[in-house]
Amino acid sequence: MNQTTKSPLLLRTRGMAAEITARLRGMIDEGELPPGARIDEKELSTAFDVSKTPLREALKVLVSEGRVTHRQYIGYRVAEIDLDDLAATFELLHGLEAMAGELLQKRVTNAEIASIAAKHRRMVECHDAGKRVEYFKLNQQIHQMIVDAADNPVLGGVYSTLMAKVHRARGAANADTLRWAESASEHEAILAALEDPAHEGLPKILREHSENTAREVLAVLMRAKGDASGARMADLTREEASG
Repeated sequence: MNQTTKSPLLLRTRGMAAEITARLRGMIDEGELPPGARIDEKELSTAFDVSKTPLREALKVLVSEGRVTHRQYIGYRVAEIDLDDLAATFELLHGLEAMAGELLQKRVTNAEIASIAAKHRRMVECHDAGKRVEYFKLNQQIHQMIVDAADNPVLGGVYSTLMAKVHRARGAANADTLRWAESASEHEAILAALEDPAHEGLPKILREHSENTAREVLAVLMRAKGDASGARMADLTREEASG
């Protein structure tokens, strides 16, 4: 069989692998597949209606990205999150949010406030409808819009980079809905401070919101890490028993 004959099949396989990679990446980043979770190849092949070949190609890509780990005889798992590194990153984000708040008081425009308010209303609708993924995406966008409104491109760029670094952790923790109502209330306070030119507490409100989010994210992930460790021990016990 010549290369020309092979090409269509190879392209289809590669195309499917790229699509599966994107779908799995989203599932991991949004918390649908939490840190430490075992990845069941048979289950995913059935869910995606594909063979194991493109699925394994996708998993190899995710391993190279650090989102997935692979061990011989153990299989694939969603990569754990380094909680010490995460906590240190959040500390920087707290300061950046407060700094943005200080600059916003002098630089934010009415048009920017209106855009943030409109996005906030959409986020509240998703919260009320229980649309977790959509709520989370809008929440992230609002935070970036607030920082960008400080009109400091360096601040906005650093903030965006750090938020991308904690995105998966926030997504995993966002699967726990206990903080939803509290977070939505804090966003209401942020918006009220933005809309009131005489309000001087915006930096403090932004910092406290960031600190509350970090505290909840770290607590949820620590609980999940304990659960995942227990699940791994159970898997190893089963493997030893069957061996």
